[in-house]
Amino acid sequence: MVKYPLLGQLVSSASGRDRGHHYLVVGQEADRVLVADGARRKLEDPKRKNPLHLQWRRERDRELGEKLEADEKVTNSELRGALIKLLELENNTTPSRGGEEKLG
Repeated sequence: MVKYPLLGQLVSSASGRDRGHHYLVVGQEADRVLVADGARRKLEDPKRKNPLHLQWRRERDRELGEKLEADEKVTNSELRGALIKLLELENNTTPSRGGEEKLG
C-alpha cells in the first residue's frame, strides 16, 4: 500500500521533466497526488504525480492544508506565498538573500 503526503505538504519532484521542482500537495486522485506551485502549475490545473516519484519534505502549511480539506477557496498567490515560506524554513534563506535557485 502506497502512503500519500498530507494536503499542504511540501514535496519535490524526484523524476520527470520537472525533476527538482518544489510543489505543495493540493489533492489526491485515485493512485496519484495532485501538486501545484501557484506559478507554473496553478490550482486550476494541478500536476498529477505518482507518489513514488516525489520526495516528501517535513514542512507542511497547516493553514493551507485545512483550507484545502474544507474545500475553501485558495488562491494561487496564497499557494505561492506558502511555498516560499516553507522553502525559506527548509533552506534557512530568503529569495532576496540568494535563494532564488531553490524556489523552483
